[in-house]
Amino acid sequence: MTTTTQTAKVATALENGAELTAKQITARYGVKNVRAVISKLRSEGYSIFLNKRTSSYDGATYMKYRIGTAPRSVVAAGYAALRTATA
Repeated sequence: MTTTTQTAKVATALENGAELTAKQITARYGVKNVRAVISKLRSEGYSIFLNKRTSSYDGATYMKYRIGTAPRSVVAAGYAALRTATA
């Protein structure tokens, strides 16, 4: 029997296009420290963004995590940082 980690379950959901709030991640996958899981996924190379949404029902705002594509400027800045760190 294989077990899938909570981090892997969150990664799979985000890769499949899900946009999840911290509460949803906790409820669905039993994650107690959502920020740590997201941080780990980011360190593994996932481009995870936290976007503010506004409910059309009552106007309340909330934050959702999603996977996206990093802008070219961010990628370029990362490579520049790596060059200066190894130089």
